[in-house]
Amino acid sequence: MPGAALASSPHAREIALSTTLVIVGLPSSGKTTVFNALTLAEAETGTFGGDAEGEPNLATVKVPDPRLDLLTEMFQPQRTVQADVQYFDVAGIAKGIAEKGMSGQLLGVLSQADALVHIVRAFADENVPHTDDTVDPLRDIETLNLEFLFSDLALIDKRLTRLAAQIPKTRGADREAFEREQIVLTRLKETAENDTPLREVVGDLDPDDAKILRGFGFLTAKPLLVLLNLGEDQLGEIGDGLIATARERFARPGVGIDALAGQIEMEIGRLDEGDATVFMADLGISESARARVIRLSFELLGLIPFFTVGPDECRAWTINRGATALEAAAEIHSDIQRGFIRAEVVGYDDMITAGTMAETKKAGTFRREGKTYIVQDGDIINFLFNV
Repeated sequence: MPGAALASSPHAREIALSTTLVIVGLPSSGKTTVFNALTLAEAETGTFGGDAEGEPNLATVKVPDPRLDLLTEMFQPQRTVQADVQYFDVAGIAKGIAEKGMSGQLLGVLSQADALVHIVRAFADENVPHTDDTVDPLRDIETLNLEFLFSDLALIDKRLTRLAAQIPKTRGADREAFEREQIVLTRLKETAENDTPLREVVGDLDPDDAKILRGFGFLTAKPLLVLLNLGEDQLGEIGDGLIATARERFARPGVGIDALAGQIEMEIGRLDEGDATVFMADLGISESARARVIRLSFELLGLIPFFTVGPDECRAWTINRGATALEAAAEIHSDIQRGFIRAEVVGYDDMITAGTMAETKKAGTFRREGKTYIVQDGDIINFLFNV
């Protein structure tokens, strides 16, 4: 029977798949402090995010979006469901770890990440010695970049060795597939050996070749957000200068660079809203790190939200930028995609201007779109479907 896919529909997924961000860094970089700041967790600091043999710290965070807050005020639903982002805080990655071989647990978590968040120490603290004796953010960025490249290169070499043994024993379509994989991996090996992250060439691969790589989880193929972890004395011009220098040297496609003061942000997260606002104003911090880091991460991943609204529920859903209405329907449930009839769409700004759905129809901003409509950031969508 036909239906409208509001968030309250029994077809709607109760829990959306979370975007997974893995926080990495050298020992003593303050990454677990940043993890606590971003997630409001209270993980033990000073242990490098748990030892290499233990479980990583894990927290799921609701994605802040003022647009969803305003839609909630407008529709007064019984509940509001924000999108989720999941943070892992893994053990400190020591210099030289790739040569020795990362543990299977650590490599497994890293390879499953949607993006990596590299916390780089910029603060000085004589009570927290740096593993290389001196604080040098640019050196540390380069160090971890190389560790990830070495890890990818080891994985490529291992697979190429197996392919070299398999190809002579194989015939027909299987042999052709192995030979194609060999060609693609050989190209990636040359890229890695030139100290170039794989993300800079993976996007240029033929779609069929790109499919070959999906199961590898190459670390340098993932989007990377570099966050300089500042001390309080570095807020302002000093921090801005560090960001500019790091961007000049390391900003590339798929890499974002910013900064935060991890210790201060963790303290802010433990204050009530009023005290936090005053504290931030005193320090000249205009936006919480939580919101900014999530926004920057989503931009790197090419993700945007769309909304479903109604008296039962207002909900944010996350899709890839450039996704069609049919793909957005699948984010809610495969039945809605399968029985798709049309999407009723209102842009967020148009909804706020009109004030009600009925007024958007009078204003001519309410639209009926088909399967190939490209969903825009902040679209409010009601899906009509028939199953």
